[in-house]
Amino acid sequence: MKEFEKQKHFLMDVFKSQAYIPMKKKDLEILLDVEKDKRSEFAAVLQELVDENQVEITKRGKYQIPENRPKFIKTKDHKKKKNSKSETSAKKQSLNEVAKRANRPSDANREPDIIGRFISHKDGFGFIEVEGQEEDYFVGRDNTGFAMQDDVVAAVFVNGTAGKRQEARVIRIITHGFSDVVGTYEKSENFGFVVADSTKMLRDVFIPSGKDMGAVSGHKVVCHINDYGDENHKPEGVITEILGHKNDPGVDILSIVRAMGIDTEFPEKVIKQASNVAKPVSEADMAGRNDLRNLCVVTIDGEDTKDIDDGVSLTMDGENYCLGVHIADVTNYVQESSALDVEALKRGTSVYLADRVIPMLPHTLSNGMCSLNEGVDRLALSCIMTFNPKGELIDHEICESVINSNHRMTYTSVYAIMTGDETEREKYADVAEMIDKMYELSQILRKKRKKRGSIDFDFPETHIIIDENGKVVGLAPYERNDAHKLIEDFMLAANETVAEHFDLMESPFVYRIHGAPDPEKMQGLARFLGACGYALKGHTDSIHPKEIQKMLESLKGHEDEAVITKMTLRSMQQAKYDTECKGHFGLAAQYYCHFTSPIRRYPDLQIHRIIKDHLRGRMNERKLSHYESILPTVAQEASRLERRAEECEREVDKLKMVQYMKDFIGQEFVGSISSVTGWGLYVELENTVEGLVHISTLYDDHYEFVEENLTLVGERTGRIFKLGQPVNVILDSVDEQARTIDFILKEFDRF
Repeated sequence: MKEFEKQKHFLMDVFKSQAYIPMKKKDLEILLDVEKDKRSEFAAVLQELVDENQVEITKRGKYQIPENRPKFIKTKDHKKKKNSKSETSAKKQSLNEVAKRANRPSDANREPDIIGRFISHKDGFGFIEVEGQEEDYFVGRDNTGFAMQDDVVAAVFVNGTAGKRQEARVIRIITHGFSDVVGTYEKSENFGFVVADSTKMLRDVFIPSGKDMGAVSGHKVVCHINDYGDENHKPEGVITEILGHKNDPGVDILSIVRAMGIDTEFPEKVIKQASNVAKPVSEADMAGRNDLRNLCVVTIDGEDTKDIDDGVSLTMDGENYCLGVHIADVTNYVQESSALDVEALKRGTSVYLADRVIPMLPHTLSNGMCSLNEGVDRLALSCIMTFNPKGELIDHEICESVINSNHRMTYTSVYAIMTGDETEREKYADVAEMIDKMYELSQILRKKRKKRGSIDFDFPETHIIIDENGKVVGLAPYERNDAHKLIEDFMLAANETVAEHFDLMESPFVYRIHGAPDPEKMQGLARFLGACGYALKGHTDSIHPKEIQKMLESLKGHEDEAVITKMTLRSMQQAKYDTECKGHFGLAAQYYCHFTSPIRRYPDLQIHRIIKDHLRGRMNERKLSHYESILPTVAQEASRLERRAEECEREVDKLKMVQYMKDFIGQEFVGSISSVTGWGLYVELENTVEGLVHISTLYDDHYEFVEENLTLVGERTGRIFKLGQPVNVILDSVDEQARTIDFILKEFDRF
């Protein structure tokens, strides 16, 4: 009985702690490492706390102290807030205090075992990433030392492990990973606080009187943190920007953008410089360039595209194809180290969101002078390649040029021409035959690329349709036809040609590389495929892309195709930028770079400078030394900013899908299991929306996660949930803050 009471006291300490977030019983079991044979006793302890009204269960089955939300305690004089903190903190507890009762040894004078970057989790625990090490370190909820996302921390190892990971405890925060937080302001009489949008920022930020810029409750704001707080005090900050009310159209997306540190507006100096340099092409500008204005050039893009940075041309030399890929010469307007250049490097890439584009360069350039608009002279860098009928490159030239686009065409029109639509062929009669030859060449190039082993991960993408009020009114698949593939084939050809040219010159350069998959991940994929009745040929420690391509080809049209393709993609490394030409595994290419989009990607812009310095004979020792010193940083920053843009795009899509699905709560959907984890099943619907069936809602049995074949298996019934399995689900709830969707299996619907 004494042990029972001890467990109750311990659990109450956990529930009362400031760091605690309401959790379900199974989550508590995982967090507190409750053994299987102790689960019934643990449930009894929880139930008694509920019966005594010390703890309540929310509608979603989560345990918490009644009215558990931490609140500030008002003092008579908030100007003396720092002197009253001890009084406030005396009424609060944290998981750290629970740990202190376990007679933890002091860490004050300990040398750290590791130093790394802290990655926080919305449920309070975290991980530490150490540079150069593949494995990260688990940090329990009571061991975080109040570290926040991206903090650089010193930590020591603790006894025991979390799964396969070594466990660590933060003993010092060396540097904080961020100084600004985006969130919702809540105003009280003499002060306020900001509730961060990010679920990884677990503590509200105190805003003293007079530091709120006049914000009112419900405003989305940017808050600068002046004091990061400790176990006794909340962080304290000052509001630096009001984004708008949380219900205003577009503020939801803007909040995500600003939380990522992405600027939506350009500095006045940059705008002014863009206006000054955006002058029409003059005779002086054309000096020394190849005049290709009489060459038939077309641009092929989506209907809504404004930043057109590539045009294509094709002529025949006997049976050989002379393909021209003409890229906007952005470097003519964006000089190195100028305000425009510094801002472009800071942004790294344009960001394409559901309802807007955040450009790398001001619209004056990106949609104006640098865009290869129809019927106007434009400066370009041209890569003109000659291919024989087998698709072999037999000659090429890279030059500065001036072009004049004959037509601004769309994928829709070009595809119609390729498929014999007489109306479109008549409309574009002057280029229809050239389009036919382009289609012919693109098929040759694609076939050749496939023969060498290039992998095509062709996933359907979703177009999120948003009205003028920011409301999602529909989801539709993006159409990807042979016109899209034609442009892709030609851009790949130009990028490979340019990369090979400058690698053979041994010039400083920025390459796009994609490393071979990690052997362990390949072994895991091979085991998974074996469990599904498929085989991955070749040695997993040095697999060739052709083997992966063959395996995916064998699945065409099979019910497991989508799931296994996703699993395969997850086993790949991420592509990145590098100063060494290390090849591109996914494309099965020895040479590859990004040359074709300087309006929206900084590495392409940097490459153009190098090309022009070579073409103009300016690549002397000083220039070589200069590029060798700056390019590693350019490659590293471009890779980082690309990841940031991708994350921003994903988070916006997730938010808009959550908002769209909000209107369908309680309705039934057909989906398939897209991922299986220890905490449940992710189900993807036919409209590509994905949500979680939490393991705690599988009421018919206790399920164990089998990592080897990614299944959940019932202990008593032997029932199996596996990838690709069709399921009927009910939409249970959505959470806009966390951007999550929760389903329950139809058979377990209790409503």
